[in-house]
Amino acid sequence: MIPAIDPHSTPHLERRIGLRSAVLFNMLEMIGVGPFITLPLVIAAAGFHLSPWAWLLGAAIAINDGLVWAELGAALPRAGGSYAFLREIYSPDRAGNWLSFLYVWQLSFSAPLSIASGCIGLSSFLAWFWPGLERAPLAWLPQLHYGNFAAAATCVLVTALLYRNLTAVTRLAWMLFIGVLTAIAGVIVSGFAHATSHGGWHMPSSPALAAGVALGGLAQATLITTYDYWGYYNITFLGSEVRHPERTIPRAILLSVAFVAAFYVTMNMAALPAVRDFAGRATATASSAASRLQLVADIANSAFGHWAGALMAALVVWTAFASVFSLLLGYSRVPYAAARDGNFFSWLAAVHPRHLIPHRSLVTLGMVASAFCFLSLTQVITYLVITRILLQFFLQHVGVILLRIRRPDLPRPFRMPFYPLPPLIAMGGFTFMVVNRAHALEGLAVAVAIGITGSAIYLVRANRSSDWPFHGARRNEERHS
Repeated sequence: MIPAIDPHSTPHLERRIGLRSAVLFNMLEMIGVGPFITLPLVIAAAGFHLSPWAWLLGAAIAINDGLVWAELGAALPRAGGSYAFLREIYSPDRAGNWLSFLYVWQLSFSAPLSIASGCIGLSSFLAWFWPGLERAPLAWLPQLHYGNFAAAATCVLVTALLYRNLTAVTRLAWMLFIGVLTAIAGVIVSGFAHATSHGGWHMPSSPALAAGVALGGLAQATLITTYDYWGYYNITFLGSEVRHPERTIPRAILLSVAFVAAFYVTMNMAALPAVRDFAGRATATASSAASRLQLVADIANSAFGHWAGALMAALVVWTAFASVFSLLLGYSRVPYAAARDGNFFSWLAAVHPRHLIPHRSLVTLGMVASAFCFLSLTQVITYLVITRILLQFFLQHVGVILLRIRRPDLPRPFRMPFYPLPPLIAMGGFTFMVVNRAHALEGLAVAVAIGITGSAIYLVRANRSSDWPFHGARRNEERHS
């Protein structure tokens, strides 16, 4: 195994993030391009009447899961978030070494996909201004569009902007956040204005569905809303850079979920009549309106004119950029933390001597995300969500209970209320949306494949370096020799 880096011999991360900035970084990641693109998809999956419940159910899962993150983040405020949690819970000398490596391995797929999905979504709204971005430059490769190049360029630009000290990054984040709030307000105002101009707000009528069909649609919609909520834990990845983490991290997580849930439910209610009207002009089904990614810009265009549609598209581009900014900022700390522990490639453990950021980890993740921008968005959300649930979230839910049992004396500045209900409720919610979906086995197969390949790589490395589970056997060999 690669030797760990001595933290006292090199530049290190400093605690400079307060509560307001912590909430800011979380919300920037949560409110990306996702809700603006997936808003009609949620309505199409769950139907008009059940779609608000999908957002509320997603919020309930996020709160219960957030309580797990809050307890672990306050007790273990270290760079890397889940990496540090899993390593400590399951013991760095035992299974924790394997599970933390497995987490970084799956993150090498899921994090760049998250970042790339935001960039691809951004490029889809750029097509409002430059329709040529939707064209394919190569006739023999029709799935590749000019928008993919625009998305990759966005990744490179965000990486360059983050290559500076944290104080400058925080100032830029506040500027981006103003545009995020404006975009949300624009969707809400446009939706209600559209409803007013078409006879007032009314819950659209929809045909009755069989219980099984309705449950499956709600599960698929909840999976999408869960994706849109994710990011409330972003501050835990910056744990080594947070002031008073025992108070700041739990408060930032819970405040982020509360604020964003209120925004999302209001956005859904505002858009419902407009989705009904756009769908009615086509095939009288909600799913037909979901086929256009720029639906929120269409609503603004219908309510106030072309200038409003263009402004909304520009605001969504701004919001998507802000989300990618926050995603790359947080995830760049994970390979760095693993490398510092000797559990990943050692050259990623470097900290920039002047900016005091993990610059090699940042650039590497940004470049991988740029490459992923040339993939299709098809099924990305499903694969991303299921992989994280199985290889990260479930391990933490079980882990927070094990940590209470095995280490009752561990200082816990924040203790989740109603323990152990939050992790059990979160696991139940995740299981509901993973199992009660059409083609559920497809997403599970991808997650299992990532888990198997990561475990195989870990075992080869562990055997060579006499790490768990081979260190006991190696000591026995030495004893008998």
